Formats: sequence, C-alpha cells, structure tokens
Amino acid sequence: MLFDKVKAFSVQLDGATAGVEPVFSGGQAVAGRVLLELASAARVGALRLRARGRAHVHWTESRSAGSSTAYTQSYSERVEVVSHRATLLAPDTGETTTLPPGRHEFLFSFQLPPTLVTSFEGKHGSVRYCIKATLHRPWVPARRARKVFTVIEPVDINTPALLAPQAGAREKVARSWYCNRGLVSLSAKIDRKGYTPGEVIPVFAEIDNGSTRPVLPRAAVVQTQTFMARGARKQKRAVVASLAGEPVGPGQRALWQGRALRIPPVGPSILHCRVLHVDYALKVCVDIPGTSKLLLELPLVIGTIPLHPFGSRSSSVGSHASFLLDWRLGALPERPEAPPEYSEVVADTEEAALGQSPFPLPQDPDMSLEGPFFTYIQEFRYRPPPLYSEEDPNPPLGDMRPRCMTC
Repeated sequence: MLFDKVKAFSVQLDGATAGVEPVFSGGQAVAGRVLLELASAARVGALRLRARGRAHVHWTESRSAGSSTAYTQSYSERVEVVSHRATLLAPDTGETTTLPPGRHEFLFSFQLPPTLVTSFEGKHGSVRYCIKATLHRPWVPARRARKVFTVIEPVDINTPALLAPQAGAREKVARSWYCNRGLVSLSAKIDRKGYTPGEVIPVFAEIDNGSTRPVLPRAAVVQTQTFMARGARKQKRAVVASLAGEPVGPGQRALWQGRALRIPPVGPSILHCRVLHVDYALKVCVDIPGTSKLLLELPLVIGTIPLHPFGSRSSSVGSHASFLLDWRLGALPERPEAPPEYSEVVADTEEAALGQSPFPLPQDPDMSLEGPFFTYIQEFRYRPPPLYSEEDPNPPLGDMRPRCMTC
C-alpha cells in the first residue's frame, strides 16, 4: 500500500542541541526542515507548511435560578498573532511527482512579527506556537507532522519605570464586637518594580500594632492571570512565594530591614495581549484577630533581562541612596569615608565577614540576602566621587587677578 511507503515524517527546527529546543522572540527568523523517509518510490501531490501562533481563552459560567441551573454561558475569544503558509513541494504540471526511496529534506524559513506574546499555558487560556507540515498523496489520506516551538518576548527591567522604588502605607482599626481595639498601621517599600526569576526581593516594612492583641505580618508574591472575552473577565490567582514574620505584640512596633523573598522560576509578565494578561504583585498583609486582614499591594513586573549592575548605577544612584536613608539603613557620612582595608573586606571565615557587615542578614536560613543585592547594599556605604569638572572650584589665591574697584 502507498500509505506504508512513508517510514518517517517529521518537522525539525535548526538550533536544537541535545534535545533542547530553541526559543524565539519577535523579529527573529525560524528555520528548519521537513524530513520525509520513504521505504520505496512514492507519488506525492504536494508538501505544504503552515506556521501559526494563537492566543485563546475559554471558560463557562453557570447561571442559577433558585435550586436549579437556569443556563450555562460560554465565553471564548482568540487572537491570531502568527500566520505563515508555504509550499515546499509542488509539481510543475499540477498533478503528482514521484520521489525515490530514501531520506528527503525540505528546508523552510520565515520571519516572526516584530512583537509577539510569550508562550503561556493557563487554566482558562493559552498562547501557543506551532508548525504543521502536510503531505498530500493521491488516493491516500494526508499525512501530517506537527512541531511546537516556544516564544519568550523579552522584558527588560533596566528601564526608569521598572527601576523606580515602590512604596505604600495602610492602616486599619481593630474591632471586636463593635468595640475599638486600637489602630494597626503598615508601611512597606521595595527598591524597584522589576525583577527576574531567581532574584531576591528585599522587603522593607514597618508594622505598628496599637491594638490590644498580637498581630502577624506576612508577605507574598502573587500571580494573577486575567482572561478576557466578549467584555467579560475571568481571573485566577496563585501564591508563588511567601514569608511570615514574627508576631508583633500589643503596643509594639516591628521593622523589616530587607526581609528576603526569592522569586521562583515563573513565567514573565504578559501585559500587551488583548485576551489575557499575567500580572504580579507583592502583597504585604497583617493578620489581625477578629478583624479582616490589613493588606498592602505593591505592583511587580517579572522580566527576562536582569538588572545591569553598572549600566543603571549612574541614573539611579540618587534614588537608591534616598531609599536606604528613608528606611534606616544608615546615613551617608558628611565627609568621604576612606576605602576599607583588605582585611575588612576579606575575612578568614564567612562568619567573621558577616559580623563586620552593618547590614545583618535575616535569621531565616532559607531567605538570605546573597548575590547582587548584598553587593548593591555595600556599594552605597561610601559616598561616590564628585563630578568631573574642567574648572578648579578652589583656585589658588595667587593666581586670581585683583578686581578693579572702578569697574
């Protein structure tokens, strides 16, 4: 039978190494080959290729009337973000061509649009990209091969909007049986809005418990998936990272001086798709017994391009220094401080090194300020050098020309 003559039919992408498929972004070229292996000579009508990228959302909602369900409303929407068609093999006569037995390769290449949406799989929607090859032969059902590829749209956090500190403050009156138990206030701040997976968010917070009961502060990174169709919205929230502080007793105040919250491997933010969004936020809350929790939310953007430690320093040194001063991380000295001795920087043991640091690490062993952030804190212990100038701000008195009193 003609159907048995096809031993293998598949789509392969260039750039795959050791089983790891390549990842693409907007504007790049996708290249590969369609592999066709025949056991014997076979007649082929055409070999066509189609690349497609689609964002699709779907969910249902039931409307009840009394004890029974009145009807079920369905919401669905899709957006085509990539559409490419090509014919890899077509006979000149318009009928069929005969291919000899063996292995045949048909190369293809196409350009992705300048901007795309990151690949995504959610409960009520998805963003998927795939390449499908179809082999047409006479008197035989068409043979199809499919290849899924991943797109990650770059999100650079080295922008002024994502490097700006985020802060807020809230307060709530603790009540029990309509009695006022005191005021609980919360203020929190983070050094910037944009982070990448694997980074540590240093959370600075102040909790003032003016009530008569102990309260418990907590913080979490929350992912919100928003699906949109026909003017309706469906949301799904999930906590991707969290930490809990120590209870704050009645009439006491607690200060978080950079409690570390590490971002796990999560997908980047999706902000520019018409049918779905993926947003992140840092939520700092205080559990108050007998009263609804006090909640403060700071927006986050999870990016793909991490912070450049030197490229953004010149533009943000002022804002970072004021950030540290506002949250009691030590004041900059009035006079420039001398560089530290070598023995002060490199100690014999890690414990000695930590003991010399003016910024102690958190007590939680799973949450430590390590890597770029700890270096960033140390960077602002010393005042930066003054700006370069061609003119001497303090010229020698002997070189100054006497001023004419009649001028």
